[in-house]
Amino acid sequence: MPDEPAAHAPVRSWRELTTPSPPIDVIALGASAGGVEALTTVVAALPRKIDAAILIVLHVSEAGTSVMPQILSRSGVLPAANARDGETIEPGRIYVAPPGHHLTLDGTVARVQRGPRENGHRPAIDPLLRTAGQSFGPRAAGVILSGALNDGTAGLRLLKQRGGLAIVQDPETARYPSMPRSAISYCPVDAVLPLREIAAALERVAAEAPRSGQARLAAWDVRR
Repeated sequence: MPDEPAAHAPVRSWRELTTPSPPIDVIALGASAGGVEALTTVVAALPRKIDAAILIVLHVSEAGTSVMPQILSRSGVLPAANARDGETIEPGRIYVAPPGHHLTLDGTVARVQRGPRENGHRPAIDPLLRTAGQSFGPRAAGVILSGALNDGTAGLRLLKQRGGLAIVQDPETARYPSMPRSAISYCPVDAVLPLREIAAALERVAAEAPRSGQARLAAWDVRR
């Protein structure tokens, strides 16, 4: 957790959000309590041709299996599946962290590994946001949705330091506002949006460029 609060005035409507250049190639979303409702609302409104890969961490029990990919696939038009270690991410697909494993990025490759718990969770949100920022820099967007405590704050702050875009659900629209409030307090977020505006914002920032999303993903790695 950062020690000093961030002083920043984020936009409050997706229409006020400046379209980034270059456009966003990777969108990383994190949620906890109240997150199933929040995630399904966002995913249901995403278009089929969104030109970015979407990665999701939801705090779930480490025991058993999760039906979150099936829920998301039924909620919208984009295919969702548990991420597999070593697979190359693709635009227009949703990758979900499976129970008991962190989801991170190594360039365009998804890593699904147990690792130590962070903020008391496995999967945790911070590792995904942190590695999205490290791998994609200004081509990464991080989104914090409903949840308790502060997982995601440190990762979102690092993503911003790498030039990425930070979007947070308006705490007034979150069933559990602690996670969004923490992110707003300690990270210079770009937008604080009502839940039902977040999909429109993501569509805007991942607008198609002259190259296809797959070509951009293949060419981009800020670690080079």
